[in-house]
Amino acid sequence: MHSVLGDRRSVAILLGPALLVYSLVMLVPMLWSLGYTFFTGSVITGFTWAGGANFSRLLEDPALPEALWFTVEYALVITAGQVVVGYLLALLYVFFLRRAGSIVRTLVFFPVILPTVAVALLFQKFFEYAPQTGPVNAMIEAFGGSGVDWFATPGNAFLVVALMDIWRSMGFYAVLLYAGLLDIPDEMMEAAAIDGAGTWRLIRSIVVPLSLPVLVSSLVFSINGTLKAFDSIYALTGGGPGSATTPLTLYMYQTSFAYGDYGYGSTIALTLTVLCLLVTVFIFRGTRRDTGLG
Repeated sequence: MHSVLGDRRSVAILLGPALLVYSLVMLVPMLWSLGYTFFTGSVITGFTWAGGANFSRLLEDPALPEALWFTVEYALVITAGQVVVGYLLALLYVFFLRRAGSIVRTLVFFPVILPTVAVALLFQKFFEYAPQTGPVNAMIEAFGGSGVDWFATPGNAFLVVALMDIWRSMGFYAVLLYAGLLDIPDEMMEAAAIDGAGTWRLIRSIVVPLSLPVLVSSLVFSINGTLKAFDSIYALTGGGPGSATTPLTLYMYQTSFAYGDYGYGSTIALTLTVLCLLVTVFIFRGTRRDTGLG
């Protein structure tokens, strides 16, 4: 192995195709998008040099703060839900469902493989208010309440989006965190149990500290995914009511393809990229002492 890795020609043959594909699929579009930030127009109307006008427009755009705030709020809520619920499920698999764990993991993981549009349509039907009453409103009315138009107000629409995305992805994070929990040495757990530590003491004193690296990885993975969320929100609410559930990704899509301004859309995309980078750096700097990652 050392002789192969020490041979530059072998390294080039092994890594060259992967680096070429990665460059064509990831790096070239990123650089291309960065170049668009200095132009206005589209492939249909043509491009005009704009210099730094798009960045000036970004600072003055009245719709940007709402989209940015929703993006951050959505990312924080969904990330917390995904990681916390996933971690609780992983603990459930390890400590309470050893025999039936595989069946439960399969059932909980099943929503992850469902198409996003299908899940969005399912939740639309669940929370439907008109023309037909969905199961959720039917249950509310059965207990004497009045039906709620869940997609008519920003708060209710956000709640439905959060429930859908947490339900859809919690199985993935449960499996990811479960794999991390399996790396904890059994000898350490058995020694603590012999010393009289109960289940909750084991979790608090041994499991949580030793699983911090995989927890941090899950946080980074989740928050980067939620900051770039698009398909689930677009399929469920379309960014409404109004623009109350419009994240930066959807605002970028509308600007670029609905309004035909590739330059400003690319500027919004650059803003989102910088935001993801800053959040990732913040998480690693805030946790490196506890996890030993830094």
